[in-house]
Amino acid sequence: MDSNWQLFIDSLWPLAKGAITASIPLALISFALGLVIALLMALMRISKNPVLSGFARVYISIVRGTPLLVQLFVIFYGMPTLGITIDPWPSAIIAFSLNIGAYAAEIIRAAILSVPAGQWEAGYTLGMSRTRSLYRLILPQATRVAIPPLSNSFISLVKDTSLASTILVTEMFRKAQEITASTYEFLLLYCEAAAIYWVICLLLSALQNSAEGRLEKYVAK
Repeated sequence: MDSNWQLFIDSLWPLAKGAITASIPLALISFALGLVIALLMALMRISKNPVLSGFARVYISIVRGTPLLVQLFVIFYGMPTLGITIDPWPSAIIAFSLNIGAYAAEIIRAAILSVPAGQWEAGYTLGMSRTRSLYRLILPQATRVAIPPLSNSFISLVKDTSLASTILVTEMFRKAQEITASTYEFLLLYCEAAAIYWVICLLLSALQNSAEGRLEKYVAK
């Protein structure tokens, strides 16, 4: 028991360091890029241009219809077959960004469509163009609606970064695997890693609640 406790203490910092220096940055970068993709895809989905709308539909369907692990493997292990070799970190960022972009696109699209049509009319009454109305009136209100599901998507992404260990990214779960390779204490180390993921998710949930409160003023009553 004493040896297990000592192992728990000794492994706590390496695992936490893996989360701080790899898992969280990987999630943040991927989510930021994914949001850019998502906003673009959402606007294309609601576009009256059938080519843009069709492209967005196909992209979202393919990405949402295939496992994230398969997407990681296609990019990291499959692309070298075509002569394109991508390092582990960029491969993970590309896969996670494309994946979150597809899921978040539908969230953003639904949030935009949830804004009352009268808000568009109010913008036109004030002399705003459709584009200006979108960015000044519609998106701020849609953001409030989208925050909860987008926050949940980010929390899921933080946990999904553990899949990056399969393509040699040294994030927190990979650190746990390295420690268990020499100690064989699988239950202890994996439970410890799970506990750290849980704490991170609790902190993110608290930030989510704070953000929702701040954005409340943008919602039309």
